[in-house]
Amino acid sequence: MKTYQANLINSIALIIMPLWSYLTYEATAEKPEQSLTALIPLFLGIILLLCNGGLKKENKIIAHIAVLITLIAIIGNATKPLMSAIEEGRNLGIFRVSLMIFTSTLAMITFIKSFIKNRKKS
Repeated sequence: MKTYQANLINSIALIIMPLWSYLTYEATAEKPEQSLTALIPLFLGIILLLCNGGLKKENKIIAHIAVLITLIAIIGNATKPLMSAIEEGRNLGIFRVSLMIFTSTLAMITFIKSFIKNRKKS
């Protein structure tokens, strides 16, 4: 898989999953309103989507920016959102966050393989 393809899959997941969560939020007595922080992965996904053209052209600076944003997405999703979903037993939330972590990890592996391949060429 090419880096821009993995990035595209990841950016789509990072856009759709938070939107789905935000738009289908069901309030509880403990949490009557959805927090805007739930949309942080959406903004990361938009940034990654904007990087896709540069990745296709193999722009090194854009590739490094995409790697940094992807790493932020992995760390951000693997901490509080995943732990909260597990603690509260929200199976759909666990699925959504796990999918974002999976696609981000897949993209990160693809980026690393690409960097290693390009390093060997030089």
